[in-house]
Amino acid sequence: MSLKRYLPVLQWLPEYRREQAASDLIAAVIVTIMLIPQSLAYALLAGLPAQVGLYASILPLVLYAVFGTSRTLSVGPVAVVALMTAAALAPIAAPGSPEYLAGAVLLAVMSGLMLTAMGGLRLGFLANFLSHPVISGFITASGIVIAFSQLKHILGIDASGHNLIEIAGSLAGNLGNVSLPTLLIGAGALVFLMFARSRLKPLLIHFGCGIRMADILTRTAPVLAVLVTSLVAWVLELDALGVQLVGEVPSGLPELTMPSMEVSVWKQLAVGALLISVVGFVESVSVGQTLAAKRRQRIDPDQELIGLGAANLGAGFSGGMPVTGGFSRSVVNFDAGAQTPAAGAYTAVGIALATLLLTPAIAYLPTATLAATIIVAVATLIDFPALVRTWRYSRADFGAMLATITLTLVYSVEAGIIAGVGLSIGLFLFRTSRPHSAVVGRVPGTEHFRNIQRHRVETSRHVTFLRVDESLYFANARFLEEAVMDLVTCQPDLKDLVLVCPAVNLIDASALESLETINERLSDAGVRLNLSEVKGPVMDRLKNTQLLSRLEGTVFLSTFEAWQTLVSPSEMPVTSVP
Repeated sequence: MSLKRYLPVLQWLPEYRREQAASDLIAAVIVTIMLIPQSLAYALLAGLPAQVGLYASILPLVLYAVFGTSRTLSVGPVAVVALMTAAALAPIAAPGSPEYLAGAVLLAVMSGLMLTAMGGLRLGFLANFLSHPVISGFITASGIVIAFSQLKHILGIDASGHNLIEIAGSLAGNLGNVSLPTLLIGAGALVFLMFARSRLKPLLIHFGCGIRMADILTRTAPVLAVLVTSLVAWVLELDALGVQLVGEVPSGLPELTMPSMEVSVWKQLAVGALLISVVGFVESVSVGQTLAAKRRQRIDPDQELIGLGAANLGAGFSGGMPVTGGFSRSVVNFDAGAQTPAAGAYTAVGIALATLLLTPAIAYLPTATLAATIIVAVATLIDFPALVRTWRYSRADFGAMLATITLTLVYSVEAGIIAGVGLSIGLFLFRTSRPHSAVVGRVPGTEHFRNIQRHRVETSRHVTFLRVDESLYFANARFLEEAVMDLVTCQPDLKDLVLVCPAVNLIDASALESLETINERLSDAGVRLNLSEVKGPVMDRLKNTQLLSRLEGTVFLSTFEAWQTLVSPSEMPVTSVP
């Protein structure tokens, strides 16, 4: 059982059937066609040679099929991770240099080691520290930066920068050097790909094409753009007119590559590798869980860390770049009918064949076409309506989202994601440090208790029921003390205080000390402290402390039991009016 847990391939491979293999092969063909131009494009985005993207789409897919738990996740280079790779490598080497390529290999290996270690330590829960608004804001800002960074290839000019301000300024300063042939190729590819994404499928269906076939043809639009523009570049010899081409790409499978062992380089790339690991894991798990839910399957986040770690180690040792699960490819893989991770392994075979046979044709591919492919792909990442939705629902989350977007755009992707993580944790601590609490009363004629400020309920002058709607830990322990003493001060006739604890899942050492302090202070004031609805695991821990033996009051199974015991039958309850 433990071996199957760490090698999920043993769970599905023994029961692998011919029908599943057929479905996986069809999905692999479709994803391979889609992945070839994407791999080339994302290598370009990362500032790496085109073949690096292909290398990162072979061994990582095979290793994920062995160690991953998602049946349909498609692993490989993705836009956001490619951008983060470029940002991490920029301080240590110039794009295209041997040191830069060695840095990309090291980033993949470091990310793989970090992810594998996190999986071994079962740290999959760390993904929860990045709130959805922060991730959405980071991806939106990254999409904008990526799109602007590719305009230089569409225009055929030199431009540089690591944030939107630098890139926009560099583009504006070089507009006088626009290459018309490059612009025609890039703009033409961009218009075609945008048309294909939004209009081609309905048009094909209108002319009698089946829905499935129309979908497949739409997915192959980037390949068609690559083929047509490469043919035009070859026939018209566009490189002589100043159009930048991908150039000669080494044919053959990747060779074993060893990462740099220089400690100084490891230190320089440590933060970048960690951020790539975290962001890649969050993106991958989000996609994997969404697709798994549609088939009533599940993924194991801890094992996903190991699966992605193995994929990145495979990418690094085979001369590739950092990888993770891609949203668009995974959705295509799912829609194409992939049944098992074997579809990814078949896709790896397809990419390997492309690396062996198609690299001579890739030499004539204009970089403007790849830039157009990237721009159209990242357009789906930009989600401005999310800003409006978040603003309407939560001003605090909107603030974290806006700060993440702003820092990513005007400073760097690292600053944006670090700020996002910090703000996510900060917001959590702020909210839980001032937990919602309410004085509750009995709904007349029932055993239910509700907030006296929202419902018409019965209360007692001698007994107060305070419901705490949060676990108790160091950040809110003092807040509870203050809330309790404020209640006691305002109620001179109070004899019993009942802490209603249905939402308390944890009481840490600091909160325990606060409860002991509350018990002593209430006792000095002539008030008994009681507890109700304490959960089993919390009670188990409290039994190992002095609190229960020193408690002036009682621990009640339910709030209604406390009402029956503490509120005198002769007392006329006071009915509150909200």
